[in-house]
Amino acid sequence: MKNKKELGQNWLNNRVILEEIADYTVKNIENQSADESSDKISLCVEIGPGLGYLTSSLLKRFERVIAVEFDAELARKLPGSFPGKDLTVVNEDILKYDFENINGEYVVAGNIPYYITSPIIRKLLTLERKPKRIVLLIQKEVAERIVDKNEALLSLFVKNYARVSAGLVVKREEFTPPPKVDSQVIVVEPYKKPMVSENVLDLIQIGFKAPRKKLVHNLAGLKTKEDLLRCFDACGISQDARPGDVKLEQWAKIYGFLK
Repeated sequence: MKNKKELGQNWLNNRVILEEIADYTVKNIENQSADESSDKISLCVEIGPGLGYLTSSLLKRFERVIAVEFDAELARKLPGSFPGKDLTVVNEDILKYDFENINGEYVVAGNIPYYITSPIIRKLLTLERKPKRIVLLIQKEVAERIVDKNEALLSLFVKNYARVSAGLVVKREEFTPPPKVDSQVIVVEPYKKPMVSENVLDLIQIGFKAPRKKLVHNLAGLKTKEDLLRCFDACGISQDARPGDVKLEQWAKIYGFLK
């Protein structure tokens, strides 16, 4: 089928790569050994199965797959590709899909459109019943931004809710049609509860209103400059720090000071 550019459809059909991506759903990313906790999970929710290339690999590892596909034509044709398999195809926008109706533990996997990467990640990490593991193939630049030591709004958000690791890099030439950039797998393992409160996240939003400016200037008005600099010193933050230099736990300390 011809891809629809407006839906960000780029097909990946390299079977070796697809198998490796699927392996992340059931293996520990650090040592690639079988993850016993994931091995007991029988359900995988796939985001945007498209032509079913990754679906095939997931069905080898899970008793049941729920594939959420926005494209009505693809959703209609996909079940016929896997006769006898426990595959449920839902024709719906993943951002509207109700994960709370899922019974038991599950993992999420998908080669997702670049333009909705952030909304998808935010939805998955703020669910009441979060997946045990999330394996996504996303734009390499975004993957690097999430795991980088130099923080961004998205990376701090993700690290508040989950442990995140970077995996396999997939070159743009592996896709049909090739996108303009390479892709990379991220493996996200949600915590039982967030590291910091919503109030701290709100403060981070304020701090990043001008990411290239010094943080002390972005927080001006919340306290005097002298007070802020004393706070930075107590938290081990440079007076010249930019928002991206500050770690999650340091933001929590700044909030405690300002409260």
